[in-house]
Amino acid sequence: MNVLVLTSGGVDSTTCLGMAVDQYGRDHVAALSMSYGQKHVKEMESAKAVADYYGLELHTMDLAQIFCYSNSSLLQHSSEEIPKESYAVQLHKTEGSPVSTYVPFRNGLFLSTAASVALSMDCSLIYYGAHKDDAAGNAYPDCSERFYQAMNQAVYEGSGHLVQIEAPFINKDKAEIVKVGLELDVPYHLTWSCYEGNDRPCGVCGTCIDRKLAFEQNGVVDPLLERI
Repeated sequence: MNVLVLTSGGVDSTTCLGMAVDQYGRDHVAALSMSYGQKHVKEMESAKAVADYYGLELHTMDLAQIFCYSNSSLLQHSSEEIPKESYAVQLHKTEGSPVSTYVPFRNGLFLSTAASVALSMDCSLIYYGAHKDDAAGNAYPDCSERFYQAMNQAVYEGSGHLVQIEAPFINKDKAEIVKVGLELDVPYHLTWSCYEGNDRPCGVCGTCIDRKLAFEQNGVVDPLLERI
C-alpha cells in the first residue's frame, strides 16, 4: 500500500509522517505540503526539513488564490492580528464560532487536492493529522470527526473506491500525539507550529500554548524551547 501524508511541518502532521514511514516503509510513503498564502514560510521550510530527514521528496501545491477573499488572520493579506491567547479564551469571545485563525474550509480543499494527487500517484491512503483539541468548541470545524468521516466517504466514492482518508489522531489530544511521536523518535526539533514566522516561537499564540503543554504533559521540554 502507498500512503500520501498531508504535512505542514507541525507536530501533528510530522507525527503522521513518522507513523506512516514506520508502518509502511519509506518507499511506500509520499509527502504533500500546501502553500495557502500564509503569513510566513517557516512551516513550509519545516515540512521540507522533515521530508529530508525521512529521505522523502516533498511534493507541494499552491492554493493561495482560493483564499484571496478570506480575512483569516493566518493569511498574508489579512488585516487581522493573530490572537495572543489560548483557544479557550478565543472561543469564549467568538461564542462558539470558529476562531480567527480558521481558514475557510482549508482542510476540505487540502484533502480534495490530496485525493487527486493520491490517485495520480497510485496512493490508496491519505494521512491527515486532525485531532480532537483543534475540533473542540468548533475552533476548527474541519478538524472534527464528523467532518473527517464525511470527507472520507466523499473521497472514497469520488475516487471509485480507490482512495480513503485516515485520521489516526481524530480522537486523541495533542499530548497523546506527542507521546506517539516520542516513541517513534519523530524529529520534533525540525518542526514549526507558531503562527508567527520569527526566529523563535512567540510562545503566546494558541498553537504555541497547546504545543508547550503537550510536551510538558509528557514530562519533556519542547526541543524548540530548549534552544531559547
